Amino acid sequence: MFFPDLRILTIMAVPLLAAVTIHEVSHGVVAYKLGDPTAKQAGRLTLNPLRHLDLFGTLAFVITQAIGWAKPVPVNPLNFKNPRRDMMWVALAGPISNLLLAVVFSLCLKFAPYLLYFLGFLGQKAVLFFGRPLILMFALGIQLNIGLAVFNLIPIPPLDGGRILAGLLPRDLAYQYMRLEPYGFIILLLLIFTGVVQKIILPAVIYLSGLLHGGIV
Repeated sequence: MFFPDLRILTIMAVPLLAAVTIHEVSHGVVAYKLGDPTAKQAGRLTLNPLRHLDLFGTLAFVITQAIGWAKPVPVNPLNFKNPRRDMMWVALAGPISNLLLAVVFSLCLKFAPYLLYFLGFLGQKAVLFFGRPLILMFALGIQLNIGLAVFNLIPIPPLDGGRILAGLLPRDLAYQYMRLEPYGFIILLLLIFTGVVQKIILPAVIYLSGLLHGGIV
């Protein structure tokens, strides 16, 4: 873990806000499409990032650049035709949206040299002031979105991975498993502070970021 300087924090703001906002909106949109209007009624189907930020989750993102969370979108599974299956799709929507957003940032990074070329006509100062921060922003966008996706796929309720696993388990076993949810945040904090989560997530972030850099850019 490290504390980035103010310049890095400023550059990180755009991909960070995009990551948490798209993640939560994706949950809400899929829930709405499956018959649950709770998120829409709560005003959470919005791209306004202030409606989705969680203080501690955002601080975790800032410090680690890989681990963090947003304020959960409210979902009422009683509105679904098949609550267990539909909750699984709602949960899966968040990580998938972040992986897709990581691909978008990687495509932006691919075309960054052309941006630098055109900025070159404005002078070296334009390249330094606009070009390099944008490239760093695109690179952080890849890293943050992969980190958010992988973190949320950890199978500990109430993370998305816990709800996905509950949707795949037999009904009785899923019920027993979800009884861990009241203790999930405590378990997660213990895993974070003992370094277990970082040892799982950071290699995955490095590997998947490398795939995007190597395969797309």
